[in-house]
Amino acid sequence: MSSHSDTAHVEPLDLKPYRNLPIIAIVSGIVLMILGFFAAGDKGVLQFGYSWLLAFMFFLSLFVGSFFLTMAHHMFDASWSVPVRRITETMACVAPWLLVLWIPIGLLATKIYPWMGPTLQKSPDHALSSKFPLLSIPGFYIVAAICFFVWIVWTWQLRRWSLRQDETGSAQCTFRMRVWTGTGIFLFAPTVTIASIMWIKALMHEWFSTMYGVWYFAGSVWTTLATVYVICLLLQRAGPLRHVMHEKQYYFLGSLLFAFTVFYAYVTFAQYFIIWNANMPEEVFWYNLREVGGWQYIGRYVIIFGHFFVPFLALLRIDVKLKTGYMIGLAVWVWVMHFFDLQFQIMPSLHKNGMSALGFILDAGCMLFFAGIVAIYFIRAYTKHAPYPQKDPRIAEGLDIYVPPTSYISTAPSRAK
Repeated sequence: MSSHSDTAHVEPLDLKPYRNLPIIAIVSGIVLMILGFFAAGDKGVLQFGYSWLLAFMFFLSLFVGSFFLTMAHHMFDASWSVPVRRITETMACVAPWLLVLWIPIGLLATKIYPWMGPTLQKSPDHALSSKFPLLSIPGFYIVAAICFFVWIVWTWQLRRWSLRQDETGSAQCTFRMRVWTGTGIFLFAPTVTIASIMWIKALMHEWFSTMYGVWYFAGSVWTTLATVYVICLLLQRAGPLRHVMHEKQYYFLGSLLFAFTVFYAYVTFAQYFIIWNANMPEEVFWYNLREVGGWQYIGRYVIIFGHFFVPFLALLRIDVKLKTGYMIGLAVWVWVMHFFDLQFQIMPSLHKNGMSALGFILDAGCMLFFAGIVAIYFIRAYTKHAPYPQKDPRIAEGLDIYVPPTSYISTAPSRAK
């Protein structure tokens, strides 16, 4: 880790308790994927494609949330989030690895997405024709290339100027990060929207939804906030963030988690309410499919009660946001709910009669494999540099340290007595 002794005391990162967890996750994931693949029989390849897509969209959501939280810090010139910023920057820079992990989706796309099949490609239906050239085989890969290009360039530029700020403390670094944020936020919204449409919603290309990108964004930030909360706790106890993580940081992370709990519920219910009232066949069929075969229990109980009411009621009290054991348990709950939410979006296209026990083995295997890969990247990237911004102009304010203006400090040479 680079030295920053002239600015702040940084304790070494003790990763001994967690060193082997990513490897264990990867090995366990591979074993479960192999078992699930052969247990699925003739549908092994197709089930693997859907399970891989589910895991990919889950961990893509952590990237989306981290990218947004990093830009939000610069947009609002926040001070409380300075100690947290290096974590979200590092998580956002996982984009190149996500590109590699997207390759199996690209290779299996013609099997995963029915509209890519030879029948619809030769004789497209009205829904597919009306969405041309977006829903076309070239369009699918062009969209992926554009999205990853934007995500990789902008996240790495934000991190690059952040690390340079550690070295120089120049105001130019702050200005550059704000410039990249100002342009990035206008590219963030359309790329996240089109990615969620092309990679999830297009599983049923006949469906229309103008809120799908907002739904994915809300769930992504919600899950990322819970993840960042846990990472901050672990890094504070491990050493590097011991002196910079105060009650204020945890309280605001918990408050934002509460806010996005409500925002997600609003977006999800509003879409359902409008579509159901309009009762248009090209929209309602999507919900009709999820009202049979066991999926109705996920929609009625897991999404409504587990995804909204439980975290909403759990975060109502102010003091619970500072109870670490309580919040870790809630974070685990958030991860589970987000997983089931993505299953509810993706899997009915393959399993119309409800969740598949054999498919769940492959789902778990892919999730563990992705978790191990992402964790290894995060640990290596995070430990290469200072664990928090060393010369951010707002760090003193973020830590509630009063620094008197230079005009109040006498610079006159002392007189000899």
